[in-house]
Amino acid sequence: MSEKLLRVGTSYIPVSNVELSSEWYVKKLGADLSYKDEDKAILNLANQSIFLVKSIERQTSNFIDIYGVERFSLTFEVNGLNALETLHKDFVENEIRVEEIENRGHTGMNFVFYDIDGNKFDVWSELSPVFKEKYLMSK
Repeated sequence: MSEKLLRVGTSYIPVSNVELSSEWYVKKLGADLSYKDEDKAILNLANQSIFLVKSIERQTSNFIDIYGVERFSLTFEVNGLNALETLHKDFVENEIRVEEIENRGHTGMNFVFYDIDGNKFDVWSELSPVFKEKYLMSK
């Protein structure tokens, strides 16, 4: 196989109300709305295309692991601990449901937040080395 997967281009997130959810993502997370109809909205967020897809009530992208723990399906990255702490404070001030910043035993710190439908997301304080190199970011 000579071709390789290069990146994740689009993520799909189930939502109960496309209008309310797209407004939430734009207002609370700073996403750019590029398209919306009654069944879906397309957002640009964190260098990725995010589709908010109208789904049945209480459907989320979360899953339960073998230990019975609810897990998130996406982790966002920020550039360092200061950025993580600032974002966490901003999310709290903007009344986004967030958990505490935690050390999970690996490089960097994390926190979890939720959208208005209960989709669970992670934020990590460490940018991937490939992303840093590609966008010429310093440590």
